[in-house]
Amino acid sequence: MAPGTLTEEQLRSLDAAEAVLNNSYNPYSHFAVGACLVTENGELVSGTNVENAAYGSTICAERSALVRANAEGHRVFRGISIIGRGVHSERQSEPQLTGPCGACRQMLYEFAELGGNDPWVVLSTPAREKVEITSVRALLPYGFGPNNLKS
Repeated sequence: MAPGTLTEEQLRSLDAAEAVLNNSYNPYSHFAVGACLVTENGELVSGTNVENAAYGSTICAERSALVRANAEGHRVFRGISIIGRGVHSERQSEPQLTGPCGACRQMLYEFAELGGNDPWVVLSTPAREKVEITSVRALLPYGFGPNNLKS
């Protein structure tokens, strides 16, 4: 998909995700990820991955953005853009998109259910030669969320 087919809101989100890539703390994987949520009122909330020597303590960019948005009082979002850049990305013969890990998909699904919507997800390479739009529910089709716990 060409970046020209993105909405203005998606482009702003993608620009913001790209802008925080250099703030990623990734001394172990050397793989930077930037993410940017668009809240229900159009505010942008970004996050980056933060690695830790105790690998289980690492925080992904998507969850970083979700936690920050929640701390700022936003629990409903319209979409999220995600860009990943590895130290060897330029050597790949085919640019690779970076999708959310399973834990991030689960958290995105949780907040989608809270908002009663299916937010868009834009995945892009840093040079934007490859861009895809999907949705939270498409990324986790049989998701488990708050509605499953209602009696």
